[in-house]
Amino acid sequence: MRRVARTAAAAVCTLSVLTLAACGADEGGAASSTTKAEPFADKSGPEVVNAALKNIRKATSLHLSVDMTSVDTPIKADFSTSVDGGQCTGTMAMGDQGSMAVIKIDQTVYMKLDEAMLRTQSEGEPEADVQATVDAVADHWMTEKASDPDTKNMIEFCDLESLLKDFEDGDTEAKKVGPTTHAGAPAFRLTEKDGEETYTILVSTGSTPQLLQVSSTGGDEPMTMTFSDFDKPVVAEKPAAKDMVDLG
Repeated sequence: MRRVARTAAAAVCTLSVLTLAACGADEGGAASSTTKAEPFADKSGPEVVNAALKNIRKATSLHLSVDMTSVDTPIKADFSTSVDGGQCTGTMAMGDQGSMAVIKIDQTVYMKLDEAMLRTQSEGEPEADVQATVDAVADHWMTEKASDPDTKNMIEFCDLESLLKDFEDGDTEAKKVGPTTHAGAPAFRLTEKDGEETYTILVSTGSTPQLLQVSSTGGDEPMTMTFSDFDKPVVAEKPAAKDMVDLG
């Protein structure tokens, strides 16, 4: 499913503070046989996918998990966010280049970077300056404004409304594979080819199919994007004062 997969890759690469290349993983369970009537028997592959896209755009909140392999490093991201972006929590790890955590409450963003991330960002600077930054900031929460341009690039996954808006229906040639399971629940698997890449789309079964996962294999950089916890409240709390650092 070209539009969704490309949107996922673009969102992750925008999030990356290290300007990584386009990203991509695969996690689609094999189709299983069943004696019951097959879900979506009266719908085509594109109709199933487009219905799932329509339903995910109605979500008021969700959890987003991204697992990918770029040319240089594996990337993992997990974010829970409300559709208005007012409440958001998440983490992102980029292999040996470090990790970060984010808490967003309305227009205030709290960010925590580990030592590896700080050193990666400070590459080329005098070692004494880098060490001073690490000593003062590593593994402590910093306060930033959501409107700050640099901060915006690091909280792209907190803008759920913008992300879901790009999940447009119509641009798919998905083919139905059949029933499977996802996170222990019934699901339906579809696939689509785009050049050397194969996209796998998992949707929930039932009268209102929900988009559960989009994955890509066969390319240079595989990717998996998983959605869960639809419409569950996002709890974002200000870090404790003892865990924060004042950079002002």
